[in-house]
Amino acid sequence: MSFALDGAGLTHANGFTALSGITLRANKGERIALIGPSGAGKTSLLSVLGTALAPSAGSVEVLDFGFPGASTAGMPSFPRKRESMSANEISGVSLASRLRTRIGTIHQAPPIPGRQRVVTAVLAGKLGQWPAWKSLASLLYPLDVAGARATLERLDLADKLFARCDQLSGGQLQRVGIARVLYQQAELILADEPVSALDPALALATVHQLTADTEARGATLVASLHAVDLALNCFPRIVGIKGGRIAFDLPAGEVSEALLHDLYASEGQTLPTLANEPRFTTLAAANDPATRAACC
Repeated sequence: MSFALDGAGLTHANGFTALSGITLRANKGERIALIGPSGAGKTSLLSVLGTALAPSAGSVEVLDFGFPGASTAGMPSFPRKRESMSANEISGVSLASRLRTRIGTIHQAPPIPGRQRVVTAVLAGKLGQWPAWKSLASLLYPLDVAGARATLERLDLADKLFARCDQLSGGQLQRVGIARVLYQQAELILADEPVSALDPALALATVHQLTADTEARGATLVASLHAVDLALNCFPRIVGIKGGRIAFDLPAGEVSEALLHDLYASEGQTLPTLANEPRFTTLAAANDPATRAACC
């Protein structure tokens, strides 16, 4: 089991409920797309899976590490000074830190310092796995230039290897964030709108790299996507999120037009797609082998 959520809920300090009654499981190697309107709770769900946020209700198990909602013995929901923690809390933080080295998170806006070189940003994917001396040394002088270059080549960015990140476009920076996680080789990859800044052709090619990588390694991929057609074409399992709850959890070929229109009813008649046009992949197209082979 890659992860299991049982009745998980998330209520923020201001009283806003972002998630409610989420029950979701994934076996190792699954590829899942999260779709739904803006504010549906997709990012919150990824944050809980990535241990960035602790659930306020229910229970969550990620890569065999379990933590209950609203429990101080589980995942801490905010940073605290080590000297103010109990022994159990310190143990929980240590376990959480080790767990996070096995999880790769791709942000819509990658938190990469502008003055950092692309090669250093990519190699940062291994910082949690390397010993301290190697991590510090790599920040001063990149220790695996060949590995960073090979990863960037897969995303058509090898020519930016030694460029500063503040010299990149938004789409290029987004692909650097993806390259960092590909280099990390995480067991669980969580991607939050990973190709939102890319043109349709490049978005398709980039998602193909993500799905191909996880399939080859038997890793699990969960991605929230704005484009419905991209999700249907490239992911075998689709989870619709609406109002902080799961609206449906189905194989891509069983996601009907009626389900999609109901899911996005609050955003008008046009479903979001790669080209932002009033079109999307139909049930027949989603099942067409040639269409799916183009991505997966």
